[in-house]
Amino acid sequence: MNRELTIDERAARHAALADPARLAMVDLLTLGDWSPSELQQRLGMPSNLLAHHLGVLEKAGLVTRGRSEADRRRTYVRLATDATAELGIGPTITATRVVFVCTANSARSQLAAALWTRASNVPAASGGTHPAARVDPAASDTARDHGLDLSDRRPQLLDDIRQPRDYLITVCDNAHEELGALDALHWSVPDPVRAGGRAAFEAAFRDLSRRVDELAPRVAAA
Repeated sequence: MNRELTIDERAARHAALADPARLAMVDLLTLGDWSPSELQQRLGMPSNLLAHHLGVLEKAGLVTRGRSEADRRRTYVRLATDATAELGIGPTITATRVVFVCTANSARSQLAAALWTRASNVPAASGGTHPAARVDPAASDTARDHGLDLSDRRPQLLDDIRQPRDYLITVCDNAHEELGALDALHWSVPDPVRAGGRAAFEAAFRDLSRRVDELAPRVAAA
């Protein structure tokens, strides 16, 4: 259960968002995770100014940073859990289909697509940059524990299923950095297959479930 914020902490968050540049950053972060260089490119902002604004958001408890599982020199900025729950911000998106991408298409992207199908009427699919031979059994077990069925899912190559108007969401640092698609959203979800054990799969499922639940109401069918 999340700790209730004090009045001073709430005031600090509102003050941090009073700057248009920081509000624009948070709008982007409500959609997904971004490296500082990606934020700099997307916002057209000098690196020193970006660092200042990120420092303000971090101090206010609105954002956190995590190391990439692919390039360990790279970090991703993400919103803190429930950072903007009371603020009601974020853009609306239109999409013909949402496609979740990870490297093997054997766990995270499969779970995300199944969660999306349950949460939204916008179609979903998943693909991999280097698909595995099968869906990981632990991913199937985790899905089944939460009322989802992956038994008919098979890993697929992203290039084979991708359509021109798809809205891509990478859920794997390796796939995101390999694709280098600035127009794709990125969710930096740790790889449960690499970590091993049911606890890792449960953690990935909770992370994906929260993100899907937050994004789905803001995506309308094109």
